[in-house]
Amino acid sequence: MRVTLHTDYALRMLMLLASEPGELHTIEEVSTRYGISRNHLMKVAQTLVQGGFVESVRGRSGGLRLRRRPQDINLGAVIRTTEDGFNLVECFDKESNTCVISSACGLRGPMEEALAAFLGVLDRYTLADLIKNPGRLRRMRQLLHQEAEAV
Repeated sequence: MRVTLHTDYALRMLMLLASEPGELHTIEEVSTRYGISRNHLMKVAQTLVQGGFVESVRGRSGGLRLRRRPQDINLGAVIRTTEDGFNLVECFDKESNTCVISSACGLRGPMEEALAAFLGVLDRYTLADLIKNPGRLRRMRQLLHQEAEAV
């Protein structure tokens, strides 16, 4: 199972916002700290705002912050919001399926089961779980500050 860069960046943005809850973070700052495309992060932020995970504060000293507490942001919900679809194999997409063996193939059932298991595991975790280890959180902050200083 592989998630898109959009989802990867969304999770990274959420972790940053959760790790520094008292601050507003601009797209430019997040882009610099992670060393990723500003344009891509704009789309990610828009998805997270529309999904109700992030709040956008307008104005000169505006930025992004979490809209909910980290313990109220479920990872499975984030993945479902940020991923375009879960067509693991061609036959999952009824509109574009051209596989000639679809009606007789036994692969679809196990793939659907695997997808359900993948999402089921993520449903057991929240954003708070990703940042609860103090040592790991401290190291993440150090790395993000080093990246920003290097630019």
